[in-house]
Amino acid sequence: SPNGKASPFADCRPNGALGHGSEDDSSLLPLNLKTRDYVEACVCHIKDLENGQMREVDLGSGRALLIKEHGEFFAMGHKCPHYGAPLVKGVLSKGHVRCPWHGACFNVATGDIEDFPGLDCLPVFQVRVEKEKVIIRANKQALQTQKRSKPMARCSSVIHSNTVVALSAGPAALVCAETLRQEGFTDRIVMCTMDRHPPYDRPKLSKSLESTAEQLRLRSVDFLQDHDIELLTEKEVTVDVKTHTVTFEDGLKMEYRKLFIATGSKPKPMNYKGNEVKNVFHLQTPEDANSIARLANNKNAVIVGTSFVGMEVAAALTDKAHSVSVIGIESLPFKKALGEKVGKVIMKLFEANRVKFYMLNEVSEMIGHHGQLKEVVLKSGKVLRADVCVIGAGSVPASGFLKQSGIHLDSKGFITVNKMMQTNVEGVFAGGDVVTFPFPQRNNKKVNIPHWQMAHVHGRVAALSMMGRASEAKTVPYFWSAMFGKTIRYAGYGDGFDDVIIQGDLDELRFVAFYTRSEEVVAVASMNYDPIVSRVVEVLGSGKTIKKRDVETGDISWLIDKGSH
Repeated sequence: SPNGKASPFADCRPNGALGHGSEDDSSLLPLNLKTRDYVEACVCHIKDLENGQMREVDLGSGRALLIKEHGEFFAMGHKCPHYGAPLVKGVLSKGHVRCPWHGACFNVATGDIEDFPGLDCLPVFQVRVEKEKVIIRANKQALQTQKRSKPMARCSSVIHSNTVVALSAGPAALVCAETLRQEGFTDRIVMCTMDRHPPYDRPKLSKSLESTAEQLRLRSVDFLQDHDIELLTEKEVTVDVKTHTVTFEDGLKMEYRKLFIATGSKPKPMNYKGNEVKNVFHLQTPEDANSIARLANNKNAVIVGTSFVGMEVAAALTDKAHSVSVIGIESLPFKKALGEKVGKVIMKLFEANRVKFYMLNEVSEMIGHHGQLKEVVLKSGKVLRADVCVIGAGSVPASGFLKQSGIHLDSKGFITVNKMMQTNVEGVFAGGDVVTFPFPQRNNKKVNIPHWQMAHVHGRVAALSMMGRASEAKTVPYFWSAMFGKTIRYAGYGDGFDDVIIQGDLDELRFVAFYTRSEEVVAVASMNYDPIVSRVVEVLGSGKTIKKRDVETGDISWLIDKGSH
């Protein structure tokens, strides 16, 4: 049937509206045109898949994800465009598939990205049913690339009376710029960053210290130019909201109609003697990461702070450095974020990999020889040999340049925004790590959630708001951390949790931890338990609550997806 229901007479159809389809909208082409660019394969019998199931299928020129939902078949790219996760291991629910690794979400009919992280959508392929056989027709190139960009407008205005300036080249600014173009914005877009590189994948810095900016980049300079997104690097600015201008250090002024501030955070200042000593790093750039890896080779590395970044660096250095020492002010790493039980097993994992901990401690002095770091002295009096030191002791919002601007900052320096990412000043929006925003799951309490995924969401909401299309950040926060080849996945907002319910085996590092506040689950963390975190996101994202008693019983089979095979 024309609507693609599984019937023996099903007509050839692309799954998804033509306006959103991928490169594979071959229904727009005469059938004899470019057929060599396409592959067609019978992939299964219609009864091989139950409703709500997914299967990865081979078309000869590449693989696709076949999905059956409400008696209808869909086919799309099988790898998440973010980090290449196999989507067949993800969660299928209500017309979309959620990635098992980091929670990105794709519409099964259009392939469009509906929740972040990541910038690209999935290609979709034609499905038809003939004689009870399911046949997929796919573009060979789309099978290879496994991703696509949404169509974008170009800049067509000559006078530039409607310029959007974004202060940052992080994910919030990039998603904001791309969303504006996808939604048909045709005036000038300028991204200004203090960084020297085009947008890159910052979370990988602490996990893969030897990666270059080129290897980490999210979009090439050519991509930005092709879509008329201007990029100005190594630029510091001041903002004048009365005259709608940003002024660069060299005196150049630029007028804006809309301003988006996503300057992120900067390292929290630390008090210690000897702060002029070299080889002490705050990990902020690919150059920092490369220097840390080089200087730590067969040498002594000291990490100050048990933040996720600090711990990831410690883990990344264990197979390079002669010794790795971690100094923390709490009794356990991650105690505040993940609780005592999880903190303990992670500390054990590090100790098993030769990392030494000096907890309930702080640095009093860095001692150098000819300007190079040689020793780190702790307040307890302990002296550690050190050739390189990385400080990962938390951060503060990078908003100092706005102090006299009239844009409202809270007592900690965060920019406060409403649910549409607007500041108190008309035409000025903000997002990412530098803001507090009303969080629906906590009765719109203003919170700061410095997650990579959340910054993407803010960028999209801000762009839609600028275009007068009211939207709000309804997503469930999603975060991950990788150490020693193992990944902690985390979703929700666990601030102020009062209990942790653990299912699985902590010592085997195969567990799920539910964080509760009074009688409600507010967050979840897991190791080797996919796709449970993405499954919980589906439940919480649909507006339902998970009660403490639902996860205390030990039977969480209702949360574990049986839909793929």
